[in-house]
Amino acid sequence: MASVDLRDNLLGISWVDSGWVPILNPSNVLEYFSERSNPFYDRTCNNEVVKMQRLTLDHLNQMVGVEYILLHAQEPILYIIRKQQRQSPTQVIPLADFYIIAGVVYQAPDLGSVISSRVLSAVHGIQSAFDEAMSFCRYHPSKGYWWHFKEQEEKERVKPKSKRKEEPSSLFQRQRVDTLLLDLRNKFPPTFYQSKPGEKPVPVEVKKEPEVPVETVKPPEERETKPPAPPGPARPAPQTTPNKPPPEKPTNNCNVAGLMWAVLCTS
Repeated sequence: MASVDLRDNLLGISWVDSGWVPILNPSNVLEYFSERSNPFYDRTCNNEVVKMQRLTLDHLNQMVGVEYILLHAQEPILYIIRKQQRQSPTQVIPLADFYIIAGVVYQAPDLGSVISSRVLSAVHGIQSAFDEAMSFCRYHPSKGYWWHFKEQEEKERVKPKSKRKEEPSSLFQRQRVDTLLLDLRNKFPPTFYQSKPGEKPVPVEVKKEPEVPVETVKPPEERETKPPAPPGPARPAPQTTPNKPPPEKPTNNCNVAGLMWAVLCTS
C-alpha cells in the first residue's frame, strides 16, 4: 500500500485566526478564509486571481478553474464554504466543503471517509473481542477444546485492592456531631455504667422528679346521681341452700345426762 501523506489528509486538523473572530460576517468571511496561514486555501484558485486584480467576486462566473464560494451563512457562528471546479458559467463540480464554527475552520468529511471510519471502528472492536476470546481457549489432543478462565480470576484475586483515601471531616461537621450526641445523651441517659473494660456494668440511679398527681374534679350532679343501669335480660335467682349445722361429735352417756340435768334445772 502507498503511504498516505498527512499533509494531504486535512480531516484531522483545524485552523483559526483569533484576530478575525470578533468581526466575522458574510461580507468578509471569504477574505478571512484566504489568509496565507490557512492550510485549506489553494493559492492557485481563481479567488486569488480576482483578489490580485482587485475585481469583484462576480467575475468568478466568467472564469474556469478552482474557486471558493460562500454556500451558507448562519450569523454569527456558522459559515459554510465550498471548493468547486468551474467548467462553464452554468456547470460546476463540487470538490470539498469547509465549515467555520466560532472562527475555527474544519474540513467536512466526504461520504467515503465517514463510511471508512465507521467500518474501521467496527472491525477494530470485533478483532479485539476475538483476540480476547482466543486468549482463554485451550486445546489438548485427548480432551479437545475448552475455555480456561481460572488464571484471570486468580490474577484479579491476587491483585491488591487500592484503599480509598478517607477525607478528614471539617470543624463544622465535628462540632455538629458533638452537639447531636450531647442532645441524645440528655434525652436518653445511660442506665448502666462500666468504669473499666471487662468489669460488670453498674446500674445508674436516675433521679426522677416527683410527678404531681392531677385530680379530676367531677361536677356535683355526676357525684350524687348516677344514671340507672339499662335493663337487661332477667337472670335466674341463685339457689340458696339452708345452712346445715356441723355434725355433732359423739359424746359419752355421762356427758349427755349431765347436759339434760342442767337444762332441767335452768328451766
